[in-house]
Amino acid sequence: MTKKSELISEGKAKSLYTTSNTNELRMVYRDDTSAFDGKKKEALLGKGEVNNRFNAFIMNYLEERGVETHFIRDLSETESIVKKLDMLPVECVVRNIATGSLCRRLGVEQGIKFDEPLFEFFLKNDDLGDPLINDNHITAFGWGTEDEINFMKQKTKEINVHLSELFDKNNLILVDYKVEYGRYEEKLLLGDEFTPDGCRIWDKTTGESLDKDRFRKDLGDVVESYQIVAHKLGIDI
Repeated sequence: MTKKSELISEGKAKSLYTTSNTNELRMVYRDDTSAFDGKKKEALLGKGEVNNRFNAFIMNYLEERGVETHFIRDLSETESIVKKLDMLPVECVVRNIATGSLCRRLGVEQGIKFDEPLFEFFLKNDDLGDPLINDNHITAFGWGTEDEINFMKQKTKEINVHLSELFDKNNLILVDYKVEYGRYEEKLLLGDEFTPDGCRIWDKTTGESLDKDRFRKDLGDVVESYQIVAHKLGIDI
């Protein structure tokens, strides 16, 4: 497999390589860390391994609860085998508590807890700053169909129920998160990753941030905080 492997995509913190199976890819988690659409960058030792293990745990947890994902198996400490998806260029964001860009964009107070989760679509485009979009944008520009839009909304909210419960019983708050989907054999699967890089997690007792906000805000102990969350969830790292 190694001899046939070719780099096909390199993101801010992950790389995708071909495998001997045309329907599968090797996903490599790097220690690279970035924020503000790539304007702030740093390598944090051990982050790749934590995120790989974290994602494997979450994807398996969701699969057991009826959410189909692209994840197949771990390959090494920093590598996983995943199904090759045709990714939709949209990010699905769920917010349980108001914070971050939502507060800056709307001028609302941080910490507002929503009675019902707030759902938003964003175009996946770093050069444009991942702009907010709506259902009409997605269908008008051919980024997805109405059925796919409805599926993403419904499935992302299902994920929120499952993971909010998981985090809550381990003394954590899942504040918000983003997920992405891709086409595989005429259906949508959950793709990309679910790690502290793409969500906000607070300690339920102290309110301490245990996610990539520690990197954004120069709070330090980024990888250590990811490890704390992993250990609370029972992830073996």
